[in-house]
Amino acid sequence: MDDLLKHLVPTNTFISGFTTSDHIKHASLQHVELADKPLGVHKVSSKTTHNIVKPPPTVTASPNDPHAAWEAVYPEGSINPGAQIPGGFGFYLAGPPSFAKQLETATEAIFSYRMMLQEGWIWVKGGKLPGIFGGVGDLSYACTGGRKDQRCQCFNLRPMWRPEGVGELYAYLPLTAQNSAQLSAVPPRSIENSDYGFSVGRGAYHFTRAVCGWITIAFRVKLNDVGSNNGELQLWIDGESVMSVGGLQLRESADGKIKGMHFQTFFGGHGNEWASPKDQRAWFSDVTAVVLQ
Repeated sequence: MDDLLKHLVPTNTFISGFTTSDHIKHASLQHVELADKPLGVHKVSSKTTHNIVKPPPTVTASPNDPHAAWEAVYPEGSINPGAQIPGGFGFYLAGPPSFAKQLETATEAIFSYRMMLQEGWIWVKGGKLPGIFGGVGDLSYACTGGRKDQRCQCFNLRPMWRPEGVGELYAYLPLTAQNSAQLSAVPPRSIENSDYGFSVGRGAYHFTRAVCGWITIAFRVKLNDVGSNNGELQLWIDGESVMSVGGLQLRESADGKIKGMHFQTFFGGHGNEWASPKDQRAWFSDVTAVVLQ
């Protein structure tokens, strides 16, 4: 596999999947247009846009640079898609119908995309980036924003940038002592936030090379067997594994499923101290996913 495919699908074997990248040809990957309907986009934030644009050229142009991308706009003073000044965007993505059907029985999958931040990006205190989600039925959509009710029925895993581009994984998992112990042990620093999610592996990677250049973010999630703490999650940046956690409980029952991507990005946190200090933009492309088992 070439480097782009290795970054988007960092595994040697998989059953099937899809990609929106025009640069990847693989017999087991369905090519899908970067558009809402073909990708099963739903529950779209009504106050923001995710227009498809031609992204700006990178500092070191590559033949594999995306031709089209979703553009996120973070206006000055914006905090999140639902705030008084909406910023970023938010929606859920299940993939094309054939892939979404496979997820109903899948126990392990990888989801990935490429992203780029505008020149002169200002990090402020931090912000969220697209990740993955799952759970039991509609409860899978109710795992973020500090919610504690029914947290045993869902999971949500999204990257987050902190000041100076320090990266972490922001995790909402069932509130169990085992999950807390496993996530707390992830180096170099992990912090349990009693009212919100879990900051996992802060400083394990950096987003600085995403400024004026494309980086690839890939996630692997493996559901635990019901009644066991053998779930797993893994994060790669440009094909390098920067975080791998086992011994987790992602579901209580067989009704807990991998649902797809929570494609959300914004500045925050909560409160004006998180807000973007100027109009800023980011671009997201090459959405890819595969089922491993």
